[in-house]
Amino acid sequence: MFTEHTSENDQPDTNAGATTEERAWFAIHTYSGYENKVRSHLEARIASMDMRGKIFRVIVPMEEEVEIKQGQRRTVQRKVFPGYVLVEMIMSDEAWYVVRNTPGVTSFVGSGNKPVPLQEHEVKTILKQVTKETEKPKAKISFSKGQSVRVVDGPFADFIGTVSDLNMDRNKVTVLVSFFGRETPVILDFLQVEKI
Repeated sequence: MFTEHTSENDQPDTNAGATTEERAWFAIHTYSGYENKVRSHLEARIASMDMRGKIFRVIVPMEEEVEIKQGQRRTVQRKVFPGYVLVEMIMSDEAWYVVRNTPGVTSFVGSGNKPVPLQEHEVKTILKQVTKETEKPKAKISFSKGQSVRVVDGPFADFIGTVSDLNMDRNKVTVLVSFFGRETPVILDFLQVEKI
């Protein structure tokens, strides 16, 4: 159960009620695993408290990742910054109050009680990552360079080898397998090998 509370010490330092009439992105800290709930609650509060003119966008940065488990490939959504939600807003006492008192929000990222906006280059990098067309999701693998793996598919099935190189862009792994008494490098798809 979430409770809302404020105290005098909990107010932002905005120079006696002065507002900065400039849009900026702020990071808010949430309970881990509650990022999407916080986004939903905050969007509902923005609508019900008529704050669309002060709070513009609320995002939970996500990226697609290919996960390989038991020889099966599946695409999953992964939070880029677990425990954080990004909010584009004009900082004022009223806007601060709406965001800060949303269930699940623990604090703004900043020093003391003063929220610090994200820097322009940070915002551009994050938004580019979030809004880009996912041409190819990143692969999540359970093995690393120098580790022993078993080939599970293809002409070298059931061979055991050592990972010598990983090509994350192409989802390929180079495995050194013993073939006719000598080590031979074999390039395989991530799905064709499993960790021993």
